[in-house]
Amino acid sequence: MSSASTKDQLARLLALAPYLQARGEVPLREVAADFSVSPDQILKDLRVLYMCGLPGFGPGELIDINVEALLDDPDGLVRIDNAEYLARPLRLGSNEASALIVALRALLDSSTVASREVVERTLAKLEAATEAGALPLVDVRVPEQRPALTKARNELEWALRTNKQARIQYVVPSRDETTDRVVDPIALLLQDGKTYLDAWCHQAEARRLFRVDRISSVSVLETDRERHDLTPRDLAEGLFESSPDDLVVRLRLTARMRWFAEYYPVLSVTDTPDDGLEVTLAVSDELWLLRLAMRFGHGLTVLEPAELSDRIRGVAQDALRLQRATAYDETDSTTSRAE
Repeated sequence: MSSASTKDQLARLLALAPYLQARGEVPLREVAADFSVSPDQILKDLRVLYMCGLPGFGPGELIDINVEALLDDPDGLVRIDNAEYLARPLRLGSNEASALIVALRALLDSSTVASREVVERTLAKLEAATEAGALPLVDVRVPEQRPALTKARNELEWALRTNKQARIQYVVPSRDETTDRVVDPIALLLQDGKTYLDAWCHQAEARRLFRVDRISSVSVLETDRERHDLTPRDLAEGLFESSPDDLVVRLRLTARMRWFAEYYPVLSVTDTPDDGLEVTLAVSDELWLLRLAMRFGHGLTVLEPAELSDRIRGVAQDALRLQRATAYDETDSTTSRAE
């Protein structure tokens, strides 16, 4: 199951239990229609929900659903039982409360001015409720961000508020260089604890996503931002966003390299007889792929396009010849000492 379909199913499961509890007995086809999926998909969801419940996971703790009856009667009614605890008010344990406080403080440090007030208000209520209750309040502090990162984020927020362009010095790790770019800031986004700048880059003449901790300096310009007809970027599906200009390549991965298909955003995956994989992915920077191929050697082979495969093979052969030419010859060294 793909990450997108897994995420969709999780969203349905979170809504399905309270939906059934509130509705009582509901025809299977009606449930499917309400959730905009097929009855077969709802049955798959119910099989997962059937295995959920309170810690202990014995017969008395699991949610009870008439899954077997629905398998024999697709037009039957869906019934849920032993799920009354879902309607109870949520009580946080000390570990849960501490984890939530940590998350809110991290969010507070990276939130924009517009959302900071909401986060502060929520954090204050949670801390007050924890101190007033029986739960011990654990004093946790998130490490302070580097001053350069905080300054860059503040400058970008100012550019957004004043509708101005910005000039940034951006470090590109894949090319080991710092580039000078003029951008039209669109939004500051948070993903996996990192702050990103969504912006239109005039150097690339395209929309780009910049990690703010890789921006070494920011200057807010006097020129107004140019307007671009762009939809808000959604990072829920991940950071990678392919471009029509990207090169689509096909790779063969050995069995020890199967992790590659989970770590990088591939377009398709096919198993091979030797337990390896063939994958396709969109590449915007050929140099990045060249470095990967040189790094993983025989574990990663470029199959298509043929021109790129030939270039990578040529670079690998040149590197091997250079290594042999500069290798330390122990026999020659011993002979020289003997003479």
